[in-house]
Amino acid sequence: MQRNVPEPPETATSFTELLTLERVEENLYRGFCHAGMPLRAFGGQVAAQSLIAAGSTLPAAEPPAPELLVHSLHGYFIRPGRTDRPIVYEVDRTRDGRSFATRRVVAIQDGEAIFSLSASFHRPEEGEEHQADAPEAPGPEGLPELWEAGRPGRGVSVFESVLESRCVGDPVKGLPSIGQGPRQQLWVRTRDPLPGGPLLHACALTYISDIRLLATAGLPYADHPGQRQAASLDHAVWFHRPFRADEWLLFAMESPTYASSRGLARGQFFTRDGRLVASVVQEGLYRRRPAR
Repeated sequence: MQRNVPEPPETATSFTELLTLERVEENLYRGFCHAGMPLRAFGGQVAAQSLIAAGSTLPAAEPPAPELLVHSLHGYFIRPGRTDRPIVYEVDRTRDGRSFATRRVVAIQDGEAIFSLSASFHRPEEGEEHQADAPEAPGPEGLPELWEAGRPGRGVSVFESVLESRCVGDPVKGLPSIGQGPRQQLWVRTRDPLPGGPLLHACALTYISDIRLLATAGLPYADHPGQRQAASLDHAVWFHRPFRADEWLLFAMESPTYASSRGLARGQFFTRDGRLVASVVQEGLYRRRPAR
């Protein structure tokens, strides 16, 4: 998605606006990001906007060949981004092949790189398939919202305004472990229907994949004293099958290890009919500062 003027970070009224970029020049785009933590740009939005920039430089498909679809991305969070300044996305058109295309994106703010992304795009092919079974989970109907919208003394956050998220189990303690570390499950979808093709939905899932994933590593320590410092270090997503981000997806997360103040978390996205559509892995810094 591109437009003439990007929206300020906290005033977007739809999910599409969160991913909208201004084309500045060939291979250069500009956007704003809202806060994930005070004064810090939300990393999932930075990654999603980087993917929008990468996808905007792809060559048009020549029928009967199908269009190129993103199948994987790998990103590193280098510095915290700010919400009161624009972010410039510089795209390197690394390779355009018949079956695959590769792009590298550097997100720049105040002359310094804050995030780097490598993304690979593939023309879909027919062939054999297999997948893991979807985990058992109740449907989203009747489950509590992850966020308590309109709580007295607190406005509705950007996350609440653009996403609907229903929590399976205890939102603080997560679900009982099944031998793979702490785990949790969320049903998620955008509140409004998303226009556009597969790229926009892939970017929406990239945005969503950074919500609560790292927090999975901290579930066993939620009642420990002291302040928490959390920051994403790197993030990877693999896209397996077609999906829509404006329809319910089950985000199943687990954290197999936490050591040296770094937590590893992985997740899978399933449709309501049990199709595995995407997998994600993230490592993040998760420090506990002693209570004073």
